[in-house]
Amino acid sequence: MNANRHENSGPSRTQQITLRGPAELADALPFMLGFHPTDSVVLVGLHGERGRFGGRVRLGIPSSPREWASTADHLAECLVEGGARSGARPDGVVVFLCQDPAPGETGRHVMERLRPFSQRLRTACGALDIPVYEVLCISDGLYFSYCCPDARCCPPDGTPLALSGTTVMAATAAYAGMQVRGTLRDMEARLKPAGGPGEEEQRAALDAAAASIVPRILEGSEEQGRVNVREETLRLAREILRRFANPKPLKSPKTAKSPKSAKFPETSKFPETAMSPETRTASKAPKPSANTANPPGVTIPGRNLVDTSERDAADDALITPEEAATLILGLQDRVTRDRAAEWMEGWEGTAALRLWRVLARRCVTPYQEHAAAPLTLVGWTAWSTGDEPTARVALGLALGADPEYVFAQLLHQACNEGLDPESLRSCLRSERDSRTASEQIAPASSRRVRMRASHRQGTRSALGRAGRQTGTRDRRAAAGVRPGGPAADRPGNGSPRHGGQRGSRSGR
Repeated sequence: MNANRHENSGPSRTQQITLRGPAELADALPFMLGFHPTDSVVLVGLHGERGRFGGRVRLGIPSSPREWASTADHLAECLVEGGARSGARPDGVVVFLCQDPAPGETGRHVMERLRPFSQRLRTACGALDIPVYEVLCISDGLYFSYCCPDARCCPPDGTPLALSGTTVMAATAAYAGMQVRGTLRDMEARLKPAGGPGEEEQRAALDAAAASIVPRILEGSEEQGRVNVREETLRLAREILRRFANPKPLKSPKTAKSPKSAKFPETSKFPETAMSPETRTASKAPKPSANTANPPGVTIPGRNLVDTSERDAADDALITPEEAATLILGLQDRVTRDRAAEWMEGWEGTAALRLWRVLARRCVTPYQEHAAAPLTLVGWTAWSTGDEPTARVALGLALGADPEYVFAQLLHQACNEGLDPESLRSCLRSERDSRTASEQIAPASSRRVRMRASHRQGTRSALGRAGRQTGTRDRRAAAGVRPGGPAADRPGNGSPRHGGQRGSRSGR
């Protein structure tokens, strides 16, 4: 698999509605993916006589036309193989080509430039005995059909997309609690360095952290240096999670306007709401808004952009460049990363997702490859909380930063195949609970050893009395140890749960 990763998802389990014609197909695309797929080619499988939507495959449009033939073959094969694994080989395909015009271009120019690519996609699907029923190009707020010859319904100059929030698909999605998270470009921007004056300061902090941390890992006694760095990294991460769990700094206007908050600005819509069916059932469905069904080419309302930018700026202001550098370098250790992955649910998951996004934005040049770890944690936490679109975007970026990052590869494949993250969550909980139990037993064992050593130095009668008293105190102390669990780990009652896991079977 090359670095330009595809996204594949199985048939949707949400409410079904009937779409008629190219206009409604174009309007439905962002709701199928969870975002507007800028600069993307999307293949959607159709099943049965009524053309039920099935698996979906998305990939960035190659910039070189020389890659179009191989890309078309690859996408067609991925769609068929994904359907075969789920037991439902597609009976047909709908193709979408989404790309904004370059400077000096119009939507029609984009459509004509991509026409050879659309023809190659139709040929690739036909070679696998899958007919292509429609190929749409979406650009500059217009859609164009490569298949419909009737200029009355599909004029050569394109047809405007439906107004935001006015279609049956938008109303159905709003009722079901579904959200469109802006454009793919905006979602990726929230996970990449934004540049600006703060980038140089972060680079200097990363250089200093590398000079300090790497020798400690490599030159210390056997495994001791690595263990020390691991515990320090996790301790710092827990402290920052508590900062995110405390809403007071985020509500302070001074915090949002501080100099540090301007160093890593972001300007994209990225709702925090999870998208799992369970979450949608338990939470109140959001009201229809201009951002819910905003089509490509239409500006996202400024209020949403400002809200997102302020949230990101506030999160950035909670972490200094030195702290971010320490965490980024520390997360390069596999065990440290796996233990951090245990913050995956409840308030811990919400705070951790914000922390990992900040760290991904701090991986400035030449530390781009280090972003694979925090980006993978973004993907895992988003997937664990039901936000599959965000998970796919983050994991795709992680594999772009390091195509050989095993944990990202495994999660990307599992997410795309529609597997349930509960199996991995269960493994992480089991590892955490086992480690917590062993940590509680170890201090009691060491106290008993010290007690037996002191007994040999006293009289028999004194040993008897001391032994009974000491043993009683030990039992009371062991019984009073606060066990780990949701009740004990609320913000303000103690540190977040922490621990390690090897359930990912990841080599990195």
